[in-house]
Amino acid sequence: MQTQIHGNEMHGTEAALELLKQWGSNTPAAKKLRKNVTVVVIPRLNVDGGELDQRQNDMTWDEVVADFPQLASASPSWNYNSRVGGFDINRDFHPNLDYVPAAEDFPGDSADTGWYITPEAQTSRDVYRSLEQEFGTVDYFVDLHNQWSCYATDDMESMSPLSISAKFIDNPAEFGSWPKFDMDASKRANVAVYEALQKRGKSSYGNLTLYPQSTNLPGTALGSYQLRGSAAILFETSSQTQYDGMKRNGMLTKMVETGLGGLVDAVADGSVNSLDTGVYDAIPTRVTLPSDGPGV
Repeated sequence: MQTQIHGNEMHGTEAALELLKQWGSNTPAAKKLRKNVTVVVIPRLNVDGGELDQRQNDMTWDEVVADFPQLASASPSWNYNSRVGGFDINRDFHPNLDYVPAAEDFPGDSADTGWYITPEAQTSRDVYRSLEQEFGTVDYFVDLHNQWSCYATDDMESMSPLSISAKFIDNPAEFGSWPKFDMDASKRANVAVYEALQKRGKSSYGNLTLYPQSTNLPGTALGSYQLRGSAAILFETSSQTQYDGMKRNGMLTKMVETGLGGLVDAVADGSVNSLDTGVYDAIPTRVTLPSDGPGV
């Protein structure tokens, strides 16, 4: 799992760090869990963006060309923000971990794969590849994000504190042959998150929604790693840490912690494999606001 690929999306980092304390402790439960599952966390992947309180990293197109001279004739990639001088890292992924940037693939667009031109995406890829080499397949990949405030009901009376999703690719065959792609595995993993939060009873924790299922983003880490066979799980907490008070930030962080903990527990005891994908399909889709901003 990785957190804060967008520098100004912070809830997942706090949740993951708290869980690492629990999973790494000497309690009987933690010791038992570690015998059954290996958890690897990259917290705050986009350190530059975190320090600058922005979505993008801190990198210019000239720096990319210096690293990849073959791109000297190419236009800057579509995910480059010249105003802030940085890239949306979560558009810089490719299912082929050995892909080498080529000028003819630029500037690209949101419906296509990325290039691994940023050091942050390269780091994520290198960790992922090392896990593939050790285990064969990375069974689950979790990416933790924030989104704008959203609603769980069409009448906009009930706020949704968290959206989740298993859907990032429309047609796997569009990007070659990826026989390990398993949408049902992704759905079951998301159901594990959903059910862990439903167990909290009649509270706002239960008002989960699905992130829009029209999403097709092969250039994201979620999309690229899902093509390679990972069950993919997106967390999108509703609202940003910058404009929420301590109480709401604490609640949203605890939601992520609860959902992630439920997922890892279900993987560790094998119960995730028997979960019903129909539960996923029945989760209400997030109600989009007119002012809705970027998410994944």
